[in-house]
Amino acid sequence: TLALHVVAEAQKEGGVAAYIDAEHALDVNYARSLGVKVEELLLSQPDTGEQALEIADILVRSGAVDVIVIDSVAALVPRAEIEGEMGDQFIGLQARLMSQALRKLTGTISKSRAIVIFINQIRHKIGVAFGNPETTPGGNALKFYASVRIDIRRIAPIKEGDTTVGHRTKVRVVKNKVAPPFKEAEFDIMYGRGISREGEILDLGMTLGLIEKAGTWYSYGDKRLGQGKENAKAFLRDNPEIMAEIEHRIREHFGLRDKDGDKPQ
Repeated sequence: TLALHVVAEAQKEGGVAAYIDAEHALDVNYARSLGVKVEELLLSQPDTGEQALEIADILVRSGAVDVIVIDSVAALVPRAEIEGEMGDQFIGLQARLMSQALRKLTGTISKSRAIVIFINQIRHKIGVAFGNPETTPGGNALKFYASVRIDIRRIAPIKEGDTTVGHRTKVRVVKNKVAPPFKEAEFDIMYGRGISREGEILDLGMTLGLIEKAGTWYSYGDKRLGQGKENAKAFLRDNPEIMAEIEHRIREHFGLRDKDGDKPQ
């Protein structure tokens, strides 16, 4: 979801995005609902890990692509494994593939303006008594070469009545070569809609004291937004001018540009 939002924002700014779908699981309708211009998206569904990484290398070298998403590292299956029998052992093959590919890609990426996003999964090591048993597939090369590593976890479901309509998500920057690391953020991901902009505006508005919460009621100035967070989010969705006003004040506080490109005075 986060990677698709990055793609959508890049396209809004006139950039070109590519999605290398090694999992063969991209939901085009979901991507479209997040704002991705699917007709302009360069989509590839490679058969092997070597093919996927070669495509990424060619796209970066071309200089014509701004964002490349590789989904996912765990699905980058080496050619030898695909051509082998089901029970064959291929120890360390994927790690060697990633190490070799990243040695090539790193230099190419540094000379280009492209952002390459690798999506990965979490695995558990067997028999770890002390320390963190969690690890990621593909060896250590990606951890070493990455400029930014982000740990994304769902922390709580969001419900309307008995129906789960989304989940609260926590993001932690575990490595950052371009800014101080270990920053954290929380936001709502709604099923079928992606990251909730209204929820983020509510959270930031409360943090900055622009929105007040008394009991379960949310209010902005003399306007009551609703009882409960989901009702307040629905109010902001139905009243875009109020949402835009709060967003402008939030951006003004942080010295950020408005959506139309003007920096608040």
